[in-house]
Amino acid sequence: MIRVLVLYPNIEGKKFDLEYYKNTHIPLVKDRLTPIKLEFDLGIDRVENPAPYKAVTHMVFESLEDLNSKYKIHGKELNDDKQKFTDLELVFQISDIIEI
Repeated sequence: MIRVLVLYPNIEGKKFDLEYYKNTHIPLVKDRLTPIKLEFDLGIDRVENPAPYKAVTHMVFESLEDLNSKYKIHGKELNDDKQKFTDLELVFQISDIIEI
């Protein structure tokens, strides 16, 4: 199994519409990519130490091939939708899940 992290950097002056992300984009991702598991974290700013990321999406897929086949079909739609809630440059991490 693999985990995909999509990280939204916390950069002052950049757009991030949490309501759209939570209520529209995440359900779209869930519907189109059908990950085994999907959740997201919201960064918590502290006065002396802002969160490095506004949000981090976690998705689990059976394999990289599974992800790639779905993304090939729906990637353009998902990327176009991203423009509706953020102008951030996203950071992606794809990892093998190692159980201990």
